[in-house]
Amino acid sequence: MHLRLRSTQARLLTLTLAVVFATTASALGAAGTLPSAQSTLTGTPSAYAYLPLVAKAGDEPAFPIRAAFYYPWFPEAWSQGGINPYTNYTPSLGYYSSADPVVIRQHIAAMQYGGIAAGIASWWGQGHLTDQHFATILASTAGSTLWWTIYYEPEGQGNPAASQITADLIYLRDHYGGDPSYLRIEGRFVVFVYGDVTDGCSMVDRWKQANSVNAYIVLKVFAGYKTCANQPDGWHQYAPAQATDSQGSYGYTISPGFWKVGESPRLLRDLTRWNANIRAMITSGARFQLITTFNEWGEETSVESALQWASPSGYGPYLDALHNNGLGSP
Repeated sequence: MHLRLRSTQARLLTLTLAVVFATTASALGAAGTLPSAQSTLTGTPSAYAYLPLVAKAGDEPAFPIRAAFYYPWFPEAWSQGGINPYTNYTPSLGYYSSADPVVIRQHIAAMQYGGIAAGIASWWGQGHLTDQHFATILASTAGSTLWWTIYYEPEGQGNPAASQITADLIYLRDHYGGDPSYLRIEGRFVVFVYGDVTDGCSMVDRWKQANSVNAYIVLKVFAGYKTCANQPDGWHQYAPAQATDSQGSYGYTISPGFWKVGESPRLLRDLTRWNANIRAMITSGARFQLITTFNEWGEETSVESALQWASPSGYGPYLDALHNNGLGSP
C-alpha cells in the first residue's frame, strides 16, 4: 500500500533513499558494462519509493498470511560458478547488497505494496552472512507493518542432529524472537524449515524432540506427511518450478516463473496466468499464502521489479498484480 510520510520524513527519504533504475542505460556503467557485484543501490530519488513508518496494528498478523520467500545473500550470490552476475535478468535496483538498509527499506516498501505481510528470509546458520544480514533486516524494519521469519536451510542439506536444531532455535529465540518485527503466531516465534527429497516422518520426530523452546514450526511437505504420528504446527511446499501448489488449509504457493542460470526455462513467465494464480491463492483460504519468491535471482523466480518488466508504479507488474489481488495492474 502507499504510505503517507510526514514532511520531515519525506525530506529525509529524498535525501537517503536511492531508487529504482528506470532504464537499461541507467543500470549500465559509463562504458556500457554491468555494475560490479559489489556495488549497492545508487540513483536519484523517485516518487515510487516509500519508507514504511506505519506502526503495526498488533503483535501478530491474522490468518491468512501472505508471505514471500526472501534471499538476503547478496552481493556474494551475484557471483556463482564463475558467472557474474549470476542472473538472467537485471534487478531494477541494480546488483545490490542485502546488508544495505536503503535496499532493505526499498524491499519492505515493495512487499507492502504487494500486500505481503511477512518475509521468509533464507538462513544458513549462526554467524553465516544470511544471519548477519537478518539482524540488519530486523533493525531496518523497525516501525513498519512487515514481519519477518527465517527459512531454516540446514535441514535441506542433510539431517542436523536434534541437539543442533535445539541450539539454533535457542539462538533464534534469544537473538531475534523478541524483536517486534519477528513473526509470531499464538505468541510463539515462527520458523519455516526447508527439506530434501529423503525426508520422512523421522524428520518430524527430530524437530519435535528438538523444539524445547516452543517455537511455531512450519515444515516442508514430503510424500505421506499427513500420516506421521507427530505433526508440526504447519506445513508448506517450496516448489518454484510449479506455477501453483496447494496443500489444503496448510498453504497455497505460487511462482511467477523458473529459469535457473545456465539451464532452459522450466516455467515461463505469463502475467495472465500469474493473475489467475493470485486469485486462486486468495480464494483457497489457506493459512499461509506463499510467494516463491521475492528475490531469488539465480533461479529467476523473483517478483521484485526488473528492467525487463518495469511498470509505471515502479514496482513491476508481478507486484502490481499482487497489489490488485490478481485483477491486473492498478
